[in-house]
Amino acid sequence: MAMRSLPVERSRPTLSSLPATMASTEIVNLLLQARRPRILVVGDVMLDRYLWGDVDRVSPEAPIPVLKVVESEERLGGAGGVVAILAALETDVRLATALAEDLEGRKVRELADQYGAIAECSLVAADRSTTVKERLLGRTQSRHPQQILRVDWEMARPIGEALTDELLQAIGRQLEQVDAVLISDYGKGVCGGRLVPELAAMARTARVRLIADPAREADFERYRGCTCVTPNRTEAGAALGRTIRTPQEGVDAAHELLRFELEAAIVTMDRDGIAWADATGRSRHFPVQPRQVYDITGAGDMVLGVLGYSLASGADWPTAIELSNLAGGLEIQRLGAAPLSRRELLAELSRGSFPSGEKIIAPDALDDHLRRRRRAGERVVMTNGCFDLLHPGHVASLEYARRQGDCLVVGLNSDRSVEALKGAGRPIIDQQGRAELLASLGCVDYVVLFDEASVAGLVERVRPDVLVKAAEYGREEVVGFDVVERYGGKVMLAPMQAQYSTSGLMEQIRKTSAGRDAGDG
Repeated sequence: MAMRSLPVERSRPTLSSLPATMASTEIVNLLLQARRPRILVVGDVMLDRYLWGDVDRVSPEAPIPVLKVVESEERLGGAGGVVAILAALETDVRLATALAEDLEGRKVRELADQYGAIAECSLVAADRSTTVKERLLGRTQSRHPQQILRVDWEMARPIGEALTDELLQAIGRQLEQVDAVLISDYGKGVCGGRLVPELAAMARTARVRLIADPAREADFERYRGCTCVTPNRTEAGAALGRTIRTPQEGVDAAHELLRFELEAAIVTMDRDGIAWADATGRSRHFPVQPRQVYDITGAGDMVLGVLGYSLASGADWPTAIELSNLAGGLEIQRLGAAPLSRRELLAELSRGSFPSGEKIIAPDALDDHLRRRRRAGERVVMTNGCFDLLHPGHVASLEYARRQGDCLVVGLNSDRSVEALKGAGRPIIDQQGRAELLASLGCVDYVVLFDEASVAGLVERVRPDVLVKAAEYGREEVVGFDVVERYGGKVMLAPMQAQYSTSGLMEQIRKTSAGRDAGDG
């Protein structure tokens, strides 16, 4: 088995209180900045254990599935999961907690060391045991694995007064050195009692932001004076004595949470995105892109971690929440709590976060997009053509091209260019229609129109890492071959689907039309 501030009185906010603006450029710059923000995570650390396997029969002892375990994995959980998220985002992360002296506690320390977490604030609590959450995940017929059962071993008991004093003193020594403090409260004891209220006062004195993800069913008086809280809709609803169903109700709840002397309040709303309000009177609902949900484990930690990273890096609230919303959406597509790197977030911003119409782009704008992608380490692929009467052969060639790298640029002949190449009567579909068809394909990232008879000038501008054309050409016959070879790029030939061609389709249309005309006669 493998191991692996006080709020002011104001009118109730609405969803239109703050205009929704695109934050893509700000987010990209945030992710590309070289600075490593310094963040202290305070809270309950756990050990997450995953058992992966196959389910192909029912137990003869009871009507239950039998999981044949083939792999196991241990990860940091709780506040430790936030540490892992911040480490993947290239932060200088520090951990403040109380750890047990058991076997699992030693494993937690080992994993934290692997993430480079500075642990001067991680104290030993001899009278505690480490919380372990063990998840059993099974797959059938090679399908995507699903969580079957979770088994918890936990101690949910407040740490003593002496340990609280010691932890606060250790945290106090770190406050002048960090850009933000994140509280990950899972209700297991570290954040109970007076620790958070006293920490909030210390953070205000040090002018350090303190952001708290509350424990389920916690009394929110505990978080009074924090900079921000980030409850989900169930937690916020319980704290306010209401049910939160709609985005507007989420914004109203965020506004009401400000009574706890917060600078801002965030309510995470799973499929409905994130609601936000702040003490200056601003508010907004941030919708989330619909995604296939595999597992919600770690989504709240992801939002907390990315929000902390963003604010500590100098982002404003809307930009920080935009990025947190994106990351939380990606997290639910993964099984278990899994960190995301800056590069993965940049790739998602570039690839899937804008409508197809925004893929149709001018060369000057394309330059900027490709510069960002390359800074993120991505390979750029390019192909070109008229793409008149888009057919399955075209699609197969485009999909082949996309597989050769991380983004695909399609150079598209303008109407004038097509007519010069193909003659009068072409194209059948005008350039806007052809561009929209190409942009609707998931494999295509950008569509750029060019008016020249030759694509060589566009190839020179794009400088793709890989240039792809259909195999009807020899490599040295591909326009732009010499340009690409000169700077060390590659030219690849996409396999042909001989049964499809635009000329053949047009001839078939002519024959069909002629037959109908003869029949009519």
